[in-house]
Amino acid sequence: MDGAVYALIVNACAALLFAVAFAVIRFSYHSQRAVEWFCVSYALVMLAPLSELGVRFSAWSPLFVATSYASLLLSTLATPLGLAAMSGRALPWRGAALILVCGAVLRAAIWGGHRNALPYEMAFQAPFAAASALSAWVAIRTVRERGGRLWTAVAILFAVSTVYFLAKPVFASTFGSGASAREYASSKYALFSQATGGLLLITVGLLILLIAVEQAMGRTILESETDPLTGVANRRGFERAAARMIAHAGRTREPLALAMFDLDHFKRVNDTYGHAAGDAVIRAFADLLLKMAPRSATVARLGGEEFVLLLDRTTLKGAWHVATAIRKALPGIAHLPNITASGGIAQLKPGDTLATLLERADQRAYEAKFSGRDRIVPNPPGVVSAPVRAVPAEGAPKDEPKDAETR
Repeated sequence: MDGAVYALIVNACAALLFAVAFAVIRFSYHSQRAVEWFCVSYALVMLAPLSELGVRFSAWSPLFVATSYASLLLSTLATPLGLAAMSGRALPWRGAALILVCGAVLRAAIWGGHRNALPYEMAFQAPFAAASALSAWVAIRTVRERGGRLWTAVAILFAVSTVYFLAKPVFASTFGSGASAREYASSKYALFSQATGGLLLITVGLLILLIAVEQAMGRTILESETDPLTGVANRRGFERAAARMIAHAGRTREPLALAMFDLDHFKRVNDTYGHAAGDAVIRAFADLLLKMAPRSATVARLGGEEFVLLLDRTTLKGAWHVATAIRKALPGIAHLPNITASGGIAQLKPGDTLATLLERADQRAYEAKFSGRDRIVPNPPGVVSAPVRAVPAEGAPKDEPKDAETR
């Protein structure tokens, strides 16, 4: 078995392994639908070396010549579509379709032509160079929008691959690729082409696998740190984000404040209107927090009807104004049962941890509950707020003692 045949077998096996690997990722992580393109791509590219073996060892050379070209072209065109899907971009259907049509026309035009000639080889390789350039273009645009070392490596690799396809005609015409398809399969050029192509195939596959795994793990972490009812961070997600924000505040000496909210008489909403209405209130309050909080803030639901808002570059006075605006906006949500919120605020002090910051804000929220509800405690120096009276949920007795609800 000569080197060219060995390279063909190795490339077919490598392509099969990558096709299986992408299939495993797809079925293991249902959100990773984009890897279907790469599963198809590597399944198709596996047919190219097998077809080359068919050219060499069977009597149906023209059939295998056609399947080799078609499978390789379709495979290279599936790659930019997969990269676009993986990056969340619109799929470049028009570019891919144009390359496919031009590739078919060019292959038909040179069918039976003089191999080893530069024009023949350029016409043969041009569609593959264009498909590789399309992949590089998708990767480069992704790098410009979101960055990322892996995407940068993909962009560089496909740029190199484009140069490789453009250089192949020169090598073929200089060193000879065989006067026929059968002679090509046993030529030294075929060994060079298959070995270099196999190296690119494996490198591209590994990089895309790394991106797919990174995205799948990122999605898994995001889901584990997100409250499923509201879409804001849960306690785990909040603690992770808060650790970064507190560390940043410590380095920059910028103020950091926390507001804790607790919906008043929330149990009555569930008892009076049902749990579906209660869920609607929870979701609406989370949406209100997201809408009114600064974009750099972290919003989280710690559990039940308890929410927190962590505000960077914010003093106690600033946190009070933000929390008060949220509190005042809550009763104005028309489709909800009559509901109010009490809150406590605290500013990060030297030596504070997240636990101590939460404890102070929680204590202030507790004070807000037992001093009449529907208020934010404490009032920062220089801020005077008019007394407010909590409005009970519709259908609730109005003379209930203040301490009937415990936290």
